[in-house]
Amino acid sequence: MSLGPARAGDVMSDFASQRKTMVDNQIRTVDVTDHAVIDAFSAVGREAFVPAEMRSLAYIDRHVQVAPGRFLMQPAPLARLIQLAAPQPGENVLIVGGNTGYSAAVVAELGASVVMLEENGDLAATAETALAGRSVAVVRGALAAGCAGKGPYDLVLFDGSVELVPDAFLAQVAEGGRIAAIEGAGQTGRATVTVKSSGTVSSRFAFNLPAMPLPGFAPAKEFAL
Repeated sequence: MSLGPARAGDVMSDFASQRKTMVDNQIRTVDVTDHAVIDAFSAVGREAFVPAEMRSLAYIDRHVQVAPGRFLMQPAPLARLIQLAAPQPGENVLIVGGNTGYSAAVVAELGASVVMLEENGDLAATAETALAGRSVAVVRGALAAGCAGKGPYDLVLFDGSVELVPDAFLAQVAEGGRIAAIEGAGQTGRATVTVKSSGTVSSRFAFNLPAMPLPGFAPAKEFAL
């Protein structure tokens, strides 16, 4: 069953209204002040990146599950993380664990050229469809290995929390580049920025952010006799 033109227009208008409410009531209220970031979240339809049966929940103030153990990040924390990462027009950006592609779409809206790494084949296929026409290349592969073949990157951004950022990613960051990640899990995840400059690496803690964990980043368990 398909919607008639009038009904389809009503649905699109409703999503636009929900998106404005999300930006005004969720994103602007958590110290997201960068106008480019606000405009990007205002422009990208989040409903295109959730399963069809869940589109009525696309703009709620919580993580949205898109596959077993995989989630779209809550809008406000994602906006704060992207503002912290500060993607710039023309930068080469790697998004790790982009699932259905929402974060990649927002970063591409900011003018960056985006590589989205995803190891779940179904999510990667969904992302390719949802991101059609945007400056995003979807790459399938293990998240923890990164994507050296399309680097080096001006920015690596993790769309979800990790216990620790593997050292392998430092080799994939360009001189002067940075890594934005949420380390830890739950409500006390630590948003950090790591900068690679003049042969040295420095990290700083910015603020706490809630995020669901990405697969493949838990440290190996050690056994003691």
